[in-house]
Order: sequence, then structure tokens, then C-alpha cells
Amino acid sequence: MSDVYDAVVIGTGQAGPPLAARAGAAGWRVAVVERKLLGGTCVNAGCVPTKALVASARAVQMARRGAEFGFSIARTPEVDMARVKARMKAISGASNARVAKWFDQMDSVELVRGHAVLEGPGRVAVGDRVLQTERIFVNVGARPRVPDFAGVADVDFLTSTSILELDEVPDHLVIVGGSYIGLEFAQIHRRLGAEVTVIEQGPRVMGREDADVSGAVARVLEAEGIKLRLGAECVGFAPHADGVSVGVECSEGPPEMVGTHLLLAVGRVPNTDDLGLEAAGVETGPRGFITVDDQLRTNVAGIWALGDCNGLAAFTHTSYNDYEIVAANLFDDDPRRVSDRITCYGLFVDPPVGRVGMTEAEARASGRNVLVATRPMKHVGRAIEMSETDGFMKFLVDADTEEILGAVIFGVGGDEVVHALLDVMYAEASYRTISRAVHIHPTVAELVPTTLQGLRPPEAA
Repeated sequence: MSDVYDAVVIGTGQAGPPLAARAGAAGWRVAVVERKLLGGTCVNAGCVPTKALVASARAVQMARRGAEFGFSIARTPEVDMARVKARMKAISGASNARVAKWFDQMDSVELVRGHAVLEGPGRVAVGDRVLQTERIFVNVGARPRVPDFAGVADVDFLTSTSILELDEVPDHLVIVGGSYIGLEFAQIHRRLGAEVTVIEQGPRVMGREDADVSGAVARVLEAEGIKLRLGAECVGFAPHADGVSVGVECSEGPPEMVGTHLLLAVGRVPNTDDLGLEAAGVETGPRGFITVDDQLRTNVAGIWALGDCNGLAAFTHTSYNDYEIVAANLFDDDPRRVSDRITCYGLFVDPPVGRVGMTEAEARASGRNVLVATRPMKHVGRAIEMSETDGFMKFLVDADTEEILGAVIFGVGGDEVVHALLDVMYAEASYRTISRAVHIHPTVAELVPTTLQGLRPPEAA
């Protein structure tokens, strides 16, 4: 049978549901296709469950640190992974249920269960149904990448999705990948009681960040007992009686290690390979991400791509902003663009990293007259009072325009405080807007104005 709609939305990640709701409210007849769980990666296998695990791991760690705060507990904290998992699942499940309830309340929106395949421009097949429409919005997200390392097909391994199903704390978790996902899981499981080794092929973890940031994060993780094996030139796997044998060729350390569990955290790939994009003539890049313009339109009229599948920025907040850009152009006569967006994201180790705008390396490479201001967290009163003195603040300013170019706060509250810089950047205001402000004492944010007052030229590279 054939059905005609004003719009078809494929996928229910962070961009799909709000776009469907907005279109339905505008009087459009909308079909939303979902083949698996409502809410996409963030709700079911990303931000929500992982940050629930971060919270549990932090609670255990703080209990261990009781002596620093003047109390003791009768015995060492005992982690019940089944209960940790149950808490995580309850929080994630509640988020999923809220998305389902939201769809139930949408007018003119039909939720279609099944796998969507484009049969051509304006035609979406879902099982034995063909949905016809002039507008298709692709929001199919991405999944963990499985690299073609030697022996990977011969061993059991975990991804950032399947590791959420563990009912026990690993004896020794070996993580391949020293970027954001890998480091978050490393600290989570170390704090829950596992021995953890992170293998990274690059010379340092978080290779996209400035060296001072990645170095500071590495020192915090190593202080908690996480082993880092950097410069792993050749990674391979083989079955072992105790789990998985992982071969590495590094300048230091043994060439092989054995872990009871193996986590592959080496990036993500878009869920576009079985979508039928070729039949519709939709162009993709070499890694399968859908090519879009500054307003998220593909090369085919009437087809947009939102969220992780377009490869612009794989974050929940940018996916939602994709929805805002598309909705503004379609319904509000407001020509919003992706290029108006300022880079921003967090690394949710503890303490967290909040990052906005350029790195120092990027700012220097831009040819601008850069000024830098830094402050270690050990000089922040609130951090001292909380015994959370790891990390630092760093702010970058254009000396000629007084524009804030970027900022990083690695430290307690850094993922929240950094928004003060981001908002001024969006306002295109001078850094003096903050440097002359009076912030509340005692907070971490109160040191942002003071730090900006100490701007200076960067040290020679």
C-alpha cells in the first residue's frame, strides 16, 4: 500500500522528534520511522546511561576519599555492578519513555516501526509500505566503529554500546582508543574496581586537544591507576585462556598484554550503508557521512540530513541545533546556518573538560594576534575547599578585536563554567564583558574575570 505525507523523518535521535513535533504543529502530516529504540544513541547508549555510570563511579571514588574530608567508613566500598547497571537502565529507560510519551501527544504525527530504505527521491519503503513525500529528513545517527585490526574477528570484544550490558566489573579491561569515549569508560571502570589499560596509537591521549590539556588529563587518570600505552604502532588480538591477548609494539612496556575484557573505542561510523542513499542520488563522503550544505540540505532537493549521520559534529547538542537550523529555515523565515555554530563539547571524566572555540594551536595557526590567560585550579578557592584541585583554566583572546577565540576549563565544574565564555562569544562581545563582571563568591566561575585580567602573549611555541 502507499501513503502520502508532507514529511518523513527517519530516525528518532535528538533532531528527529522535535522536528516532527514542529512540523505536526504547523499542520503537516508527518511519518517518523524508527527501527529500534526511541531517542537514539544519547538516550539509550550514549550520554544518559554513560553519565549515570560516571555518577556511580564518582560516588564510589568519593567514599574511598573519606579520610580527606574527615570521615571514615567501616569497610572498603563494595561495588554491586548489577545494581549499578539497574540504576543506569532505570535512568535511561525513563528518558526513552518520555520520548515515547511525547510521540503519543503529537498531532498529525505517525510513528512507523521498521527499517527505512530510500527507493528514490520522495519514496521511503518500510517493510511492505511505501511512504511518499516531498520532504525527507534523515536522522539515522551512527554506531561504534569496529576497526580491521589483525585478529579482531577471532576474539570477543565490547563496544561503547555492548559494554553497558556488563553485569560484572572486569578484572582487567583493555581499551583500544585514547579519546573521549575510551577515557570516560577507563575512569568509570577503574573507579568501580577494574584494572584498566588504555592503548592509543598516537603519541598522546586526546590527540585533537592542546598538549597541555591532554597531558593534564593523562596525569589525573594515571594517578588513579589507569595504565596508558601510547604510540602503539601495531595492534592485534588473539584468544587467550584468561580473555584476550592484545599485541602492541610500543617504545616502552611489554609487547603483549592479556585482558579479561576488550573495549574498542576507535570512533563511530554513520548508519547510512543500508539506507538506499544511492537510489535517491544522495551524495556521501568517503567515510559514509551524508554531504550537506550550510543549512543541512543534501544535493537532492527535498532531502536533509541531521545529527551524527552528516559528520559535522557528533554531539547531542549539535544534533538538536541541526533541528533548530532546519526548523528556522522552514517555518520561521530565519536563515540560520551551521557555520554560525561555535565548537563546544565536554569530556566527562572527573574532573570534566569543557571546551569552546579554538584550541591554542588553532588560534596560533590562524595568524591572529593571540593573547592567553591561564590559572591552575589549585589557585581557585572553591576547588581548594572541595579538595578538587586538578586541572586549569585557559582562555584565548584576539588582541586586536578583543574577541574571545576559545577556552578550556579542565577542573571541577569546568563543563558548566565554560558556558560563560561561550555566551560572550555568541554575542560577539569583547572579553572585557566578562573581565569587568562581578561573579559570585565562592564559586569556580568567580575566577573567570580575574583570569582574563591576566592576558599575555603566549610563550614561544
